[in-house]
Amino acid sequence: MNILVIGAGGREHALAWQCAKDKKVQRVYVTPGNAGTALEPKCENVILEVAVSDSIAGEHSAVIDFCQNNAIDMVIVGPEAPLVTGIVDACRTAGIKAWGPSAYCAQLEGSKTFAKEFMEQNNIPTAAYQGFTDPVAAKAYVDQQGAPIVIKADGLAAGKGVIVAETVEQAHQAIDDMLADNKFGDAGSCVVIEQFLIGEEASFICMIDGNNILPMATSQDHKRAFEGDTGPNTGGMGAYSPAPVVTDEVHDKVMAQVIQPVVDAMNAAGHPYTGFLYAGLMIDDAGNPSIIEFNCRLGDPETQPILMRLQSSMVDLVTQGLAGELPSQAKWDPRPALGIVVASKGYPESSSKGDVISGLPKLVDADIPAVKVFHAGTTFSDNTQTVNNDDANSKEVTTNGGRVLCVTALADSISEAQQAALMVTGAISFDGAHYRRDIGHHAIARELV
Repeated sequence: MNILVIGAGGREHALAWQCAKDKKVQRVYVTPGNAGTALEPKCENVILEVAVSDSIAGEHSAVIDFCQNNAIDMVIVGPEAPLVTGIVDACRTAGIKAWGPSAYCAQLEGSKTFAKEFMEQNNIPTAAYQGFTDPVAAKAYVDQQGAPIVIKADGLAAGKGVIVAETVEQAHQAIDDMLADNKFGDAGSCVVIEQFLIGEEASFICMIDGNNILPMATSQDHKRAFEGDTGPNTGGMGAYSPAPVVTDEVHDKVMAQVIQPVVDAMNAAGHPYTGFLYAGLMIDDAGNPSIIEFNCRLGDPETQPILMRLQSSMVDLVTQGLAGELPSQAKWDPRPALGIVVASKGYPESSSKGDVISGLPKLVDADIPAVKVFHAGTTFSDNTQTVNNDDANSKEVTTNGGRVLCVTALADSISEAQQAALMVTGAISFDGAHYRRDIGHHAIARELV
């Protein structure tokens, strides 16, 4: 069995690693991949042109040709951009099995305005909001509402198009950045301004085959760049699974009030939802969930600890999902997992590339709980990605910008997983490397009670 995974991040490394563990799998191709996917047994990076913008939407011929010429049995799409541009639709038209939502369904992530209107129409709990294209009107609305308040770029902004403004002045600046100064390009040509929600965040990810729903293990991301949940928003500086804030009662509420309504509404619209669905939750003190955002794919870095815990075959689950026979449950390791992101110099405001990474482990120490280093922003010193693991082992790994690695540990408690991940993270070095040492602090505080 041959599989093609689309994407270059830590999420895609984790997906490729999980798929490659299945004995039925002969080869996992990753496009474009990173140094980690090149080093992974049974994996190989390939460079294919994948449509990631509206200007080339539907132009996925390179992927189609590769699948047809290399006996690809299934495609798993990692990032949001090709989903929004219709890569799953293109694959299905060509008779290729692809796991992910259609372009119509992917609007849940591709457009904040679409998502908010969808939630409003289907009584899915979310923050009050208004959308704006005029900065003067947007600022007037902020003046009326006051702060704190949330400013979101309408389109895709790599997880960084959300500003939680603590003051009216900060909100005005965010509006200027998006609408006047074009800081986020087309993604910020419209902004959604939302009520600030109070509570604890959690990530609730499901697999959906159009009708059947398989909830995955819960998780909690850490968006802020610095310890104590301070600093600018990022794509995510670490995550852990499970998230204790998602109690059984909260879980049932999310399924009934959020996930099932999405499935029902998409079916009613004639666009059955298939693939991963990510619900970013804010859970208040009474255990009531509200939606912060929808994503049409697995979260990153949530995927890494979630897939560390997955004991079912990801290949089998996707196969069953493609056949419309998704089970209601998967098998999970009862132990928690925690991942710490190591970012490049300047992230998230800027990004450094080409720095040599040292200290990447090949762990054999039985005293250290299971640890896996997932690559994201990595490449090789000769900037060659189209290599298999046999060639890659002799190459020097360097940074390729942004979030570089996610060191993920599985242990008997969140605190033990944090310590194991920190031990390995501390041995890895490159110029400007930085990471948070408090990933998992909400769960650890609960452990200490």
